[in-house]
Amino acid sequence: MSPDVSSGSVWDDHSWTPLPSLEGDLKADICVVGLGGSGLAAVHELLRLGVSVVGVDAGPVAGGAAGRNGGFLLAGLAKFYHQTVQKFGRERAKDIYQATLNQIDRMTEETPLAIRRVGSLRVADTQEESQDCLKHAEALHADGFAVEPYEGPEGRGILIPTDAAFNPLLRCRILAERATLAGARLFEHSPAVHISGNEVRTPKGSVCCKKVIVAVDGKLELLLTELSGKVRTARLQMLATAPTTETGFPRPVYARYGYEYWQQLPDGRIAVGGFRDLGGEAEWTFSDQSTPLIQAALDKLLRERLGVQAPITHRWAASVGYTQTGLPIIEETRPNVWAIGGYSGTGNVVGGLCGQAVAQIVTAGSPGFAGLISIKS
Repeated sequence: MSPDVSSGSVWDDHSWTPLPSLEGDLKADICVVGLGGSGLAAVHELLRLGVSVVGVDAGPVAGGAAGRNGGFLLAGLAKFYHQTVQKFGRERAKDIYQATLNQIDRMTEETPLAIRRVGSLRVADTQEESQDCLKHAEALHADGFAVEPYEGPEGRGILIPTDAAFNPLLRCRILAERATLAGARLFEHSPAVHISGNEVRTPKGSVCCKKVIVAVDGKLELLLTELSGKVRTARLQMLATAPTTETGFPRPVYARYGYEYWQQLPDGRIAVGGFRDLGGEAEWTFSDQSTPLIQAALDKLLRERLGVQAPITHRWAASVGYTQTGLPIIEETRPNVWAIGGYSGTGNVVGGLCGQAVAQIVTAGSPGFAGLISIKS
C-alpha cells in the first residue's frame, strides 16, 4: 500500500474522544460485549427498559465492520425480496421487510445528521440479472412496498426510494455518547477474555452481571466457539477517493447481485467495495488486511466503470459474519449468555433490530423481531 493511502475507513474523521478501558471490578444487570451498531442498539434498549448496563469492546466504538462498511441502509434480509418470499413465505417475508423499513425510519429519527434518505439502486450487468431485478420489483410491488424501474448513468435496474445512505461510524459514535450520558458505562480497548452467564472478564477488570449479550458479527465464532459451523467470518474490502466532481451519484448502488457496490459521499468522495467472490476461499478469513487481488478489481471498477480518476486515499477491509440460512443469529449459547450476529452483510439495519430484540428477550422474555427470524419447521 502506498504510504499516503490510509488503511483506516473513509468514515473516520479522527474527531473521536476515546472512552476509557475497563480497570477494576464492576456490577451491572447486563453486560454487553461489542459496541458496534447492534451492541449499542441493545444498550439503548436496555436503558429504556430500566436496567443497568456495562458495555465493553475489544477496540474502539464501531472499530469493526459497524464503522467500516459501505454505508448502505437497505430494507430486508441478505437475500433479495423475491428470494425471501420464496424461502420463508409471503407473510413472513412481508413482516420482516416492514420491520426493517420501520428500523430505517427509527434510525433516521435518532441520528438525522448521519443519514441521507436518498433511496438505493440495484443495477443489472446481464440479461439474466435484469430478469432477477424484475422479479425483485414485482415481489415488492405485490406486497405494497415502494419500488420503481430505473435507467440512468449507473445502469438499468430498480430504484428503492425508501432505502438510505449513512455514515455508520458517526451514527455509532453519537449513540455511544448518548448512552454514556444516559447512564451506561462503556469501555473501549477492553477485550472479553472470559465470558460466562454471570461474569465478563477483561485483561484489567471484570463485570459481575445477571446476563450477558455478545453483540459481535465478524469473528463471533472465535469469541463463542460453540457457534462454529453456524456462522462463518468473511472479509469485505473497500477503497475511497479524494473528493471529486467527475461524476455524481446521488444514491448508493448495488451491482452484480451486490458483489459490487459504491456510493458518493456528500463531500464528493467515492467509496467502492465488493469482489468478495473473486477472492474465493481466501476471503473466508479472520484477517482484516486488504489484498492486492481485490483492491486491483476495485481500482478497475473505479477507473473504468465509474470513470473516476481522483486519487485513492483509503483502502481497508472489515470482518462480517455469514450464516447458511441467511438469517441472523439470536440465541442463548451458554446459560444466560445471548449471542447476536451473522448478519450476512445486512448488519446496518438487521443488526439494530437484533440488538433491540435481544435486550427485550433478556429482560422480559419478549421475542419481538427474534420471533420473525427464528428458523421454523
